[in-house]
Amino acid sequence: RGVGFEILVVCGFAFDAAVGETGREFGSLTVLPTKMNPDLTMGAGLLKKTGSGNLFMVFGEPDVLVKTENGEVTVELRGLDIYDPTTGEVRSSSTEDIACWFIDTAYDRESFFVRHAYFTGGNDPYEELRKTLRAEIDEATWLSVYSTVSRPFPIPSTGRVAVKAINHFGDEVMRVYEVT
Repeated sequence: RGVGFEILVVCGFAFDAAVGETGREFGSLTVLPTKMNPDLTMGAGLLKKTGSGNLFMVFGEPDVLVKTENGEVTVELRGLDIYDPTTGEVRSSSTEDIACWFIDTAYDRESFFVRHAYFTGGNDPYEELRKTLRAEIDEATWLSVYSTVSRPFPIPSTGRVAVKAINHFGDEVMRVYEVT
C-alpha cells in the first residue's frame, strides 16, 4: 500500500481495461501503469538505438464530468490529461486535441463496448470524413456526434460507465465512473 513511497510505476506490454480502477485501491499511493513498446521484446541486438524511439508509451485519463439527473446520465468531455514517461510531465489537452471519444454506457469490467461514439477536434473533421467516405453525410446527423457532450442515456444496471478517448497521436486512455 505504498509503505513510504508516493508513486508506483507498473510496466507492462498490455493492461486490463480496469487498470485505472485497480490503481485507485491503493489509497494515497499513485499507481502509474506504463505501457512498454512491443519493440522491447526483440532483445537488445535488434532494438533501434536512434534515441527518437519511445520505449514507454504515454498514458493518462480523459477529463470528464459525469452528471446524473432524472434517471439519466450525461457525460461531458473537457479534455485529456496525458502523462509522458519520457519527460515526466503531465500534458493537459483541450477537446480540440482529441480525435474521438467513446462511451460504454453499461461497462461490465470485462470488455469495453462502444455504445456512443463522438468526434471532436479542429481542422474540420466533417470535411475530412466526407472526403474519406466519398459520400455526403447528413449535417444534422454529423452534428449529433460532433460533440463534447453526450446524448442522455439511462443509468446503467451495472452502475458503471467507461469513457475512452483517443487523441490525434493515437494515444488511447480510458476511465471508469460509478453512477447511481
